[in-house]
Amino acid sequence: MAIATIEPTTGTTLRTFQALSPEETEARLHLAEETFRTYRHTPFADRKRWLARAAEFLDSEAATFGRIMTQEMGKPFEAAKAESQKCAQACRYYVEHGEAYLRDEPIDTGKDRSYVRYEPLGPVLAIMPWNFPFWQVIRFAAPALIAGNVGLLKHAHNVPQCALALEDLFLRAGFPRGAFQNLFIETRDIERVIEDTRVKAVTLTGSEGAGRAVGAQAGKALKKVVLELGGSDPFIVMPSAKLEEAVETAVKARLINNGQSCIAAKRFIVHDAIYPEFERRFVERMGRVKVGDPMEPQTEVGPLATEGIRQGLHAQVEKSLAAGAKAPVGGKLPTGAGYYYPPTVLTDVPDASPAAREELFGPVAVLFRAKDVEHAIALANDTPYGLGASVWTREEAEAQRFIAGIETGMVFVNAMVASDARLPFGGVKNSGHGRELALHGLREFLNAKTVRISAGALPPPTEASANE
Repeated sequence: MAIATIEPTTGTTLRTFQALSPEETEARLHLAEETFRTYRHTPFADRKRWLARAAEFLDSEAATFGRIMTQEMGKPFEAAKAESQKCAQACRYYVEHGEAYLRDEPIDTGKDRSYVRYEPLGPVLAIMPWNFPFWQVIRFAAPALIAGNVGLLKHAHNVPQCALALEDLFLRAGFPRGAFQNLFIETRDIERVIEDTRVKAVTLTGSEGAGRAVGAQAGKALKKVVLELGGSDPFIVMPSAKLEEAVETAVKARLINNGQSCIAAKRFIVHDAIYPEFERRFVERMGRVKVGDPMEPQTEVGPLATEGIRQGLHAQVEKSLAAGAKAPVGGKLPTGAGYYYPPTVLTDVPDASPAAREELFGPVAVLFRAKDVEHAIALANDTPYGLGASVWTREEAEAQRFIAGIETGMVFVNAMVASDARLPFGGVKNSGHGRELALHGLREFLNAKTVRISAGALPPPTEASANE
């Protein structure tokens, strides 16, 4: 598959890039290993200063980075700028909290002196997607680099300029040349890099199929792996909810990033008592969404990232309609240039149809009716995925039943699901395993080394030795 910038608004190929030769890939792997040997011992103050500098660039150059994102994958420009600024916030989070998260953790074992020491593993291969081309990378890179690991980025084939901009970002911020490197390699070459003994761990954000392949390859090579895969997140609305707020948030939650988000709400499960009114308002609002040029400020939804994604989504919609689903708005493939797809609502969806069983990666929402709380929970869990869930209720007991009953990695009450550097991010079931962000994400790629020193065997540590 070509490594190229293809503008989603026109379908025009703007730039192409050559994949690395085996010799060039080898040179980058060698540099990563050599850099790690010294970088892991770099004073924390230096890593902290460099990451803080990266945050400054992400803020001050948000418009520049945003244009690259919009040009390569079609997200609205305002959202792209916000993505860069969110990346800056994540960097600053680890600048502020990284040292405490890496500090030795004392364990009470009586008279003996025991603790857990957290050490970096080495070069980490990150296989990243196109939908949040900066944010997905930063939420791996910021904790990895602050902890003393080095990064190797295999980015999606359609966002090569984002990959180059990120590599340049860390270099300009002061990180050593081999601390963060871009790998322009073909998909068929990924397994060889995973198997390389210099690569110590793997993280992937992508499809379920990619997760299964990479997980199997990492397992065969006995490498630690974090998998953040697809989702079919439920958005549950109960009679006590503030309906207008729920509807407005539902539209935003479905259409974020042109509907191309693993944590976008995709299945809207609404109590029978309020279903007719919710459907009326939701359909009306989806029908008013402004679709157009992502560089225009008023645009709410831009094009999908590729023609293949658009055709795949439309095929799922058509098969669902043929099975008996209804589309009160949208559902028709537009003519003209670009990879646009209209905001679409599907109702009366048969159980066996794609809309009921598969992830829809685009601006298509599916409505379901629920009889009561238990029925809503059953519908929410009736999916192979388990990433996030949004629940709308003003009853505490009801909210707690949803929190306990829904099989997901995250539950948000009266709010849409969103990633936040302060909160661990990840799922269960076919949505993957492991966590990103917060303390949990930083420690995924660390060796938790147990140390136990017999009482009286060594002199008490000095303050200087304890901080080494």
